[in-house]
Amino acid sequence: MEMARSERVSDPVRTDWAGDDQQWWDWYMTLASQTPVESADVVSDPERSVEIEAPEYEVHASLTAPYALAEESVSFFRRNGYVRLRNMVPPSVVAALSRRVDELLDAMHGTGNDGRFLAVEQVWLTDPLVRGVTLSRRLGDVAAQLMGVDGVRLYHDNILSKEPGCGRTPWHRDNDHYPLASPAVCTSWFPLQRIPAAMGTLTCLPRTSVPGSVLKIPVSVENSSYDERVEAELRASGVVPDSSPFELGEVSFHAADCFHTAGPNRTGVPRRVLSSTYYADGTNVIDSPTVLSGKWRDFLPGVAPGTPAVSSLNPLVGSTAALTSVRR
Repeated sequence: MEMARSERVSDPVRTDWAGDDQQWWDWYMTLASQTPVESADVVSDPERSVEIEAPEYEVHASLTAPYALAEESVSFFRRNGYVRLRNMVPPSVVAALSRRVDELLDAMHGTGNDGRFLAVEQVWLTDPLVRGVTLSRRLGDVAAQLMGVDGVRLYHDNILSKEPGCGRTPWHRDNDHYPLASPAVCTSWFPLQRIPAAMGTLTCLPRTSVPGSVLKIPVSVENSSYDERVEAELRASGVVPDSSPFELGEVSFHAADCFHTAGPNRTGVPRRVLSSTYYADGTNVIDSPTVLSGKWRDFLPGVAPGTPAVSSLNPLVGSTAALTSVRR
């Protein structure tokens, strides 16, 4: 999908997105350099764990309980711009959420979506079980602690489904997307199954490994040139990003300045993730949101550029006051 004609202006970045959220994602995936996923490239489907699903009350209780965040994890996040936390969610809770997300996506998109990247935003407003994740103090408190802020608000949540045969996600930094005037912005990435490399795992570039040449590449929304140039610079510099597989119950947090991508899904199983973005309480909206910000006004209703990023859809979801940090 190409940008609408009204968006193809002299500076196409500095404009609002005219379509809906799914249209934005369909367009956004065209910004990645793609090699078609041929049938010969498809790997065997990963084994799916058969877990007993937690009842709804147990899901909510688990997502409310504090997480003992290690000081080493905080240090790793602040040094590298991302961190992965194992055993953050019990397998039975993951199983219950996985089934619910399957039901929601089937109801919205049906079947026959191979090759697509499906996304649903603001699920917390309509589904009680997903709301438990989006408003989770277990996740929100960790986000606040990692960023070293007193409290964090919700920007939005997502269901992200990379369907079988879907290609790469383009290299990007979230601070080029979110219309938030603060460095204290991060996103949780919560897989609903184990994610082997062939399924399109989240791939992060440590802050300390980012070549200076990459920082000088201008963002493009016209084609895949930005993604291609980042890829070329990383190859030339010999930098190897972190594309480790995800275990069941493992959750990643990445900062807004973290360069990241995700590979193609070369399995026959959808790669499904719940994601929430948090920002420091007291943050303003930037003066000039862009087309990369998508339908940002839906996530900050009634909030004007340059004013505090606070609305009824941006509750406080985490703080450092009650978080326990221990050495492990």
